Amino acid sequence: MKARKNKLVYSTDWGKMCPDCGEPIEQCTCRQKKATPRPKGDGVVRVSRQTKGRKGKGVTIITGLSLHEDKLNELAKMLKRKCGSGGTIRDGVIEIQGEHRDTIVAELQKQGYTAKRAGG
Repeated sequence: MKARKNKLVYSTDWGKMCPDCGEPIEQCTCRQKKATPRPKGDGVVRVSRQTKGRKGKGVTIITGLSLHEDKLNELAKMLKRKCGSGGTIRDGVIEIQGEHRDTIVAELQKQGYTAKRAGG
């Protein structure tokens, strides 16, 4: 385990502090190094349904998007608005609450993506 020099998490002078380098978040350089571009896939956006770990509640999972974080946030916001439900982004994967595969595939194809349904 990596030992930290500074365990300060918050300062009234600087606000939030980076736990890795001990600098204020605005001046942190170690976080910028960790931001790597997403790997390119095969160009197909896959839309599937998943219930694992959600007590039987289904969510629609959108994978295969090789977008930067801000563009991914904009796309997720637009899809959530189109479906009328909530959702989140985890590790570059968009999760929309509920069963919305057909709606999302149609909207992604309208946006110019090669999208298809995946799973059963």
